This record gives sequence, structure tokens and C-alpha cells, in this order.
Amino acid sequence: MAATDFEILDERFNACVRTSARIDVLHTGLRWAEGPVYVPAGRYLLWSDIPNDRMLRWDETDGSVSVFRSPSRFANGNTLDRQGRLVTCEHGSRSVTRTGHDGRVTTLVDRVGGKRLNSPNDVVVRSDDSIWFTDPAYGIDSDYEGHRGESETGGCHVYRLDPHSGACERVADDFVRPNGLAFSPDESRLYIVDSGATHQPGGPRHIRVFNVSARGTLSGGEVFATCSAGLFDGFRVDDQGRLWCGAADGVHCLAPDGTLLGKVKTAERVANVVFGGPQRNVLFMCATSSLLSVRLAVNGARTF
Repeated sequence: MAATDFEILDERFNACVRTSARIDVLHTGLRWAEGPVYVPAGRYLLWSDIPNDRMLRWDETDGSVSVFRSPSRFANGNTLDRQGRLVTCEHGSRSVTRTGHDGRVTTLVDRVGGKRLNSPNDVVVRSDDSIWFTDPAYGIDSDYEGHRGESETGGCHVYRLDPHSGACERVADDFVRPNGLAFSPDESRLYIVDSGATHQPGGPRHIRVFNVSARGTLSGGEVFATCSAGLFDGFRVDDQGRLWCGAADGVHCLAPDGTLLGKVKTAERVANVVFGGPQRNVLFMCATSSLLSVRLAVNGARTF
């Protein structure tokens, strides 16, 4: 039964899922699936297959899969800006880029203070057009998902980029390995994963939450939730402020108060998710070697 695809831990999760729904495998045969982004104007989904140095495209209208970009400069996280243009974190070029509607790729930032970034990982765009991204060192640790290299910034930080002036500023510098990030629906809070346990024994495997000022500065930063199965990676927020987070056993749904409500159970570790479909009620999941989807009873938060 499809009900085994869900684990209900709090009665509030019953309103989020329909246990008659099933998880669909849309594509498989990947090395490490990451960074899904749904493009509503074309009804397709793009995602990264990092070690294979390519991005793929799944067409919602006919279910076909094709190569969108290869080589992709070891692309990882993706999102859309407020104009519907693709914004991508690239391990290989150690940069954040934007793909215009004409297909032209522009480098938005690859250095801060004259020093090369590590390997931008995940990215979100705020309603003021500012671009926020994390910069751990996963892409320069080895040649598996990027190019082995040395960190020039002296750490793994979170940045805010003003796309109009080009100014890029560090907004958080006390992470071991900052990873996925997302705003609350009203953009008053910013959630950021620290997956530092990959590099530090007993290190962080949690999400922190910050208050966001009108000027785009952060305060707070307390631990919001700790992962109970492996590590949190990427996540997205629904329109009621719940977080849907990739973890070792699937997707964990967290209430706005941090309570673990339930899980979408998968056979493979889920790295990242995105809401899509015409009603934003399909959760697409990048699960190691596969692209999965499940229809939910909630809607993803509007991002533009």
C-alpha cells in the first residue's frame, strides 16, 4: 500500500498528505542528484547530476528526460529569480551564475574581497531580488563533484548578493558546512542547514533559524531542529511555513515550531526537494540516483 510511503508522527501531518498517494520514480541511473528547480512557464523540472557534470530536464507534459547542459561545470543548487531566470551554484567554476531567457550564462559572483569562493552549494532569491547562497567546501574537497582546491576565504560562509550593484557580503560566518537554505513565506526568517558532521566528528546536523531585517541583515541563529536520520541537506517551505527537508530516510516535514510532523519515506537518501506542478502541490525529490515525486495535500510557498 502507498501508506507505507508515509510515517505520521504528529496528527498535524494527516492534513499534509494523502496516504493513497504513491511515490513515482521519474528517472533513475544518476550518480548524485541535487538542486531541483521547477520552471512553471515551461512545465519542466531541471536538476543537477553533480559527479556526471551535467544538468537534466524532465518534461511534465510527456515525462521525457533530456540533457539540459553538459558539461555543467559541476552544477549543484538551482533556483529561479523573480524574472524567471535560472540561477545556479557551480562547484567547477566556484561561482553563482544566471542563465538568461536567451540561454546566455552570466557569472554573478565568483570572488569576495578578491578571494575565490569555495564551491557555492544552494541558493534562494528574496523578493527584493537579492540572492542568498551557501559556500561550503564540498566541491573543492576532491575531484568527485568539482575540482580539488584550497579554500581562499578561510571558512565556509553564507552570502548575500545584490544583483544590481554586484556587491556580495558575508551574512553568516559561524557555520561548519552551511548547506540548504530557504526563507519563511513572509521572508521574516531564514533557515540554514549546517551539515558539518560530514567533516567534524559530532559536528552539526541541524537547521538554524535567523531573523531577517528589512536591510537584509541577520540576527538570532538558534538551532531550529536536529536531524534524526543522517543529515539535513536541502529543503523547501510550503505556504503554511512547514519545512520539507531531505534526510537519510526520505523527507522530514517540520512544523513552524520545529516539531517533526512526519516523513515521506524513500529507499534512498534525499538530498534536495522542490515544489512544482501547476498547483505547486507536487514534491519533487532528488534521491541519490533517482528523481522522485509525490503529490501532497499542501502547496509550496510562492517564490515569484
